[in-house]
Amino acid sequence: MKPQPINKPLAPMKRETTNIGGMAISAASMEELAAMMVEDCHAMRQGKLPYAMAIFDANGQGLSLNQTDSAYREAMKGADLIHADGEFIVKMSKWRKGPVIKERSATTDYIWQAAKTAEEEGLSFYLLGGEPGLAEEAAEIISKKHPNLKILGHHHGYFSQAEERELIAKINQLQPDIIWVGLGKPREQIFCVNNKQSLKAGWLVTCGGCFNFVTGDYKRAPVWMQDMGLEWVHRLLTRPRSLFWRYAVTTPHALYLAITK
Repeated sequence: MKPQPINKPLAPMKRETTNIGGMAISAASMEELAAMMVEDCHAMRQGKLPYAMAIFDANGQGLSLNQTDSAYREAMKGADLIHADGEFIVKMSKWRKGPVIKERSATTDYIWQAAKTAEEEGLSFYLLGGEPGLAEEAAEIISKKHPNLKILGHHHGYFSQAEERELIAKINQLQPDIIWVGLGKPREQIFCVNNKQSLKAGWLVTCGGCFNFVTGDYKRAPVWMQDMGLEWVHRLLTRPRSLFWRYAVTTPHALYLAITK
């Protein structure tokens, strides 16, 4: 299903971006992203936003898909903010015209920054995606670290298009401020764009396999590999069967795009 066209998103505050690989990527730090999250969620509560803000990530796979997958490319046009999930994107910004991206905002790190800020500001989460039981387990782990954070609900990612409307109605009854959408590319981006005017949240944040990292099913790379932009190598070595072809194809393509576009 192709994403439905929408009006241009509003920008409640000035948000600097830099062009990497054909994408306008936020230059914000994780703390700044969290501040934007608070501002948008409060604006939604006050009826000052016409629809939920779609917050997408940019990494090597995303840069490549943006050129090769038309449905993904159309969905990315509906993003209200794209943050730098890949360290090499941060490094490339130092060599391009425009603002330098302050730091990598990997979703697996940002979810904890967002949880801390949401707990302090009284904002609420909803977790959507993964196999049955995964989002529930992730919610329990996040709640243990942030006991005052309101996690209003969770649902697995195995729902049909016919079930989508009912799911959205149930989520809206709970009225979460931030919905984490872990359905994988390009499904999660298409879901957010198609439903951003129906969901009553402030932010819809795509997060891929983030819940698996929260639960420990997937392991993070050592910090030195993260800092050098080599976390993808660690993922490839630890999950070669599922990730080999993705990285074999998208990584060189993404590097080419980041250098030339």
